[in-house]
Amino acid sequence: MSEDITVRVAEANHRDAGRGIARLPNALMQTIDARSGDIIEIRNKKNTYARVYPAGLDDEGKNIIRIDGNLRGNARVGIDDPVTVKRILEKDAEKITLAPTHPVLNERISRSVHLSLEGRPVDKGQRIRVENINNPLIFVVKATKPHGPVVVTRTTKIEIVEPIAETDMGEEVSYEDIGGLKRELGLMREMIELPLRHPELFDKLGVDPPKGVLLYGPPGTGKTMIAKAVASESEANFIPISGPEIISKYYGESEQKLREIFEEAEKEGPTIIFIDELDSIAPKRDDVVGEVERRVVAQLLTLMDGLTSRGKVIVIAATNRPNSIDQALRRGGRFDREIEIGIPDRGGRLQVLYVHTRGMPIEQGLNLENIADITHGFVGADLASLCKEAAMHALRRMLPLISIEEEIPPEIMETLEVTETDFIEAHRNIEPSALREVFVEIPHVRWEDIGGLNKVKQELIEAVEWPLKYPEMFTALNTTPPRGILLFGPPGTGKTLLAKAVANESEANFISIKGPELLSKYVGESEKAVRETFRKAKQAAPTVVFFDELDSMVPKRGMGSDQQATERVVSQILTEIDGIEELKDIVIVAATNRPDIIDPALLRPGRFDRLIYVRPPDKEERAKILDIHLSGKPIAEDVKLEELAELTEGYVGADIEAICREAAMMTLREIIRPGMTKDEVYETVKNVVIQRSHFSTAIKRVRASTSLDEMKRYDETARMFSNPDADENKDLREKA
Repeated sequence: MSEDITVRVAEANHRDAGRGIARLPNALMQTIDARSGDIIEIRNKKNTYARVYPAGLDDEGKNIIRIDGNLRGNARVGIDDPVTVKRILEKDAEKITLAPTHPVLNERISRSVHLSLEGRPVDKGQRIRVENINNPLIFVVKATKPHGPVVVTRTTKIEIVEPIAETDMGEEVSYEDIGGLKRELGLMREMIELPLRHPELFDKLGVDPPKGVLLYGPPGTGKTMIAKAVASESEANFIPISGPEIISKYYGESEQKLREIFEEAEKEGPTIIFIDELDSIAPKRDDVVGEVERRVVAQLLTLMDGLTSRGKVIVIAATNRPNSIDQALRRGGRFDREIEIGIPDRGGRLQVLYVHTRGMPIEQGLNLENIADITHGFVGADLASLCKEAAMHALRRMLPLISIEEEIPPEIMETLEVTETDFIEAHRNIEPSALREVFVEIPHVRWEDIGGLNKVKQELIEAVEWPLKYPEMFTALNTTPPRGILLFGPPGTGKTLLAKAVANESEANFISIKGPELLSKYVGESEKAVRETFRKAKQAAPTVVFFDELDSMVPKRGMGSDQQATERVVSQILTEIDGIEELKDIVIVAATNRPDIIDPALLRPGRFDRLIYVRPPDKEERAKILDIHLSGKPIAEDVKLEELAELTEGYVGADIEAICREAAMMTLREIIRPGMTKDEVYETVKNVVIQRSHFSTAIKRVRASTSLDEMKRYDETARMFSNPDADENKDLREKA
């Protein structure tokens, strides 16, 4: 037997949850004479048992033990509570009897339960949580043979008996089931768990504990789950209310339902009342027409801060529309604190992936960090769907090997694994919920698919890719990346193609806005569309917002007959890009071939920091563009790219693509004859070649889309914006 030590409880790492693992700093493990994998006893109001392993370097020197919600529940302790720990000797189990909390298929689930419990210490009366892809299975240990704490081995017989009917067996959610919301959980604990567990602290300070918390944020971020976790960990009663279920058609019945709920909560305190979708029952009274909603709001105000005290009752509410809630509810004494549950960052996404892959057979070497890197804008619910879809994809691979009618052989079950390929395939089918309305299928255009334009590519890489891949560099230099980039130049030079490549290469979320689609005939609708676009971009950051044909949206104010509509849109865009609210991790890329008619206020630093002239290609760049468009085409040996590049002086990228297409079509006209059989087509195709004469004729047929005079005007415009790239073409223009 070892020496006893007293330590404080801390939350477990997300990867350890559900495995019956405790972690202690190395110094404390030496004190109790424990090595990695030994069994320890954790005592408080009750005893529980776990395998102990060393804690991370961050925990060295701390007097803590990290255990998950299942072990905390068995020991009847909460986070920061003291527990006594000692090492005990291992004793193998011959047989254990488990009773599930919900009906299960005994013969099918027994094997997977055995695999999950192998090596874990258990004792009579404990609750054991077995991770699953969907919801975790919870069992109560009814008996063990021999008595006392025993360890499940490969030879242990597991008997699953009839489910038990326990009234308090709700859906158990612990803090380890929530990934990426450490700050928000900390705020919730100090607001709710402390007043319920240690009211003497607030008595000593002479202040009342908080009465209500409002959780707001996009759908799927974990607002309801946080409320369940806090209720479960604080051992308080939990009364959930779905907003619309309170509303009744009879006069006064809605208010009576609310009063009854609060009266019941006071009798059984401490109680947490959770109101989901608060905006549906407490909208702004100025905006609603119905009398019922106004009376419900008034009743809720009275119950939350009326003449009578509420006792040990805390109200948590959740909404994704905080600005639609009556302002009287959003003051101290009612909802004392408002906590935003935002979209998780990369580290948060990784924790959520750990949570949802606990019960999943993952292939050895699968790096979940790679999956976290490519899931920008995904909330917790999206990542849960991603994991389920990846599991389904792995299942589809196994379908040919199994028969639906027969039981699946154990050797096939052993080979069922979820691979990184499954996750990549699932990622293609799941888009971020915050972007569903404006989601754009990102085209597979890479930098190498664009001929020339090396300076433009470099500037786009600096403005878009660098801030996403090397944010520490910008922090070290105490500088910010460019806010917006305006690509301007003649039609057909590749401005939209560059935006497609940026979207693909940056791996960021991509919102594409075609200029005129924001404009509406109704007053205020155009500005609302702009606000919604930027709101979604902020939610799903990092995001690239691409405005095509910018001149149609933001012309100079004072121009045109519909100036009032466009002026309001211009003002709204100016405010969104560089207003009081700062844009973080959002890059705006715009394209236009009429920079001279864009409102000058947009073209200043801080809005569009970089004005990049996408100039017509020179001879070398035309050769590269020809090489891209002719790759894979059968061309004659005497077709020289340098010669074609010389002949296409003044042509832009779109013109050169048209020439290549026309040359191919001319070749087809010569070889296709009416009434050809399939065999004749196959034979002819083997010998088809695009000749030099086809290109010569195509160049004569396809005229340059922009004349020399127009090219000169673009050069003048570029010089007006002090763009040095314009001078490079000046000599070529004068020669021409």
